[in-house]
Amino acid sequence: MSKIVCLFNHKGGVSKTTTAFNLGWMLAKKGKRVLLVDFDPQCNLTGMVMGFKGVDDLEAIYKANPPNNVKDGLAPAFEAQPREIQACECVEVKGNPNLFLLPGHIAISEYETTLGVAQELSGSLLPLRNLPGAIRYLLDLTSDAMNADIVLVDMSPSLGPLNQNIFTTSDYFVVPLHPDYFSSMALSSLAKTLPRWRAWATTARTIDALSNADYPFPEPHIQFAGSIVQKYRPRLGRASKAFQNWIDKLEAGVKNMLLPALEKAGMLDQAAFKAKSGFEPWQWLLEVADFNSLIARSQDHQVPVYELTSAQVDDQKGAVWNQTKLDMEKFESRFSECADKLLTIIA
Repeated sequence: MSKIVCLFNHKGGVSKTTTAFNLGWMLAKKGKRVLLVDFDPQCNLTGMVMGFKGVDDLEAIYKANPPNNVKDGLAPAFEAQPREIQACECVEVKGNPNLFLLPGHIAISEYETTLGVAQELSGSLLPLRNLPGAIRYLLDLTSDAMNADIVLVDMSPSLGPLNQNIFTTSDYFVVPLHPDYFSSMALSSLAKTLPRWRAWATTARTIDALSNADYPFPEPHIQFAGSIVQKYRPRLGRASKAFQNWIDKLEAGVKNMLLPALEKAGMLDQAAFKAKSGFEPWQWLLEVADFNSLIARSQDHQVPVYELTSAQVDDQKGAVWNQTKLDMEKFESRFSECADKLLTIIA
């Protein structure tokens, strides 16, 4: 069975989507079969992979049978349809035969309220008992059909019921961060919220109506898989002084605030993490500079920043192309190291 890894931070603008795409591609490049799942109603990951520019492009994929997006895949449970949840039809990512996408849906947030009611009432309303376990059931069914090794889930920046469910039913989670004040504040919030979510999931699993539902709510065992800091401005090959100050503060926040809370809640064993991975859990899984103009070209051509060609970056030549290529090689090296670290942690 595949390992489900979600990328979560309720602060926006921390490169969850670009990390999911670039990391997923790298994992697939290393021979793993990887399924990208877009659970963000903004559908940025879907747009990035499929080259979509707006809602009209997305509409075309919402008419398929069998279902080929997260909302239609969950519809049997959330819309009381007279059929069981089935594996979704996934999209093979162009240029990488080991990488696949389960597209998002701009209306997935319509299920948020119903799921929130189901989770709040903890199975006391029998018609809603199948909802809390439906997301994990769909992901397991689809990943098994795709013979996937790893599922990377891109989530929206919110603390709503949908994210609570995705998070608590995943196997591992990665926390993306941006070196600024708001990410620092987000760590404080996550240190309080994530243990609460885990406690809710532990209680939910003990409720017969949920554990014995058609789509059983799984035993929660989510574990911390590392944190990422991205989008800083480099200077002489390193983060500039202003950004480095924030990076240091974030590292301290992860080490002294987030990790103790996670360990207390059973989502991390720091000694076991270090023994398995070879590095401390507060050290960065990935530290990478801002992609700058490369991100736009990456989105235009549906390839990671490190796979762009000279022709795809405005036909750059000479010294300009040499510098761009050097930057791309650094990004490739960083994502390769990140992929290796993650594979060690989730093995």
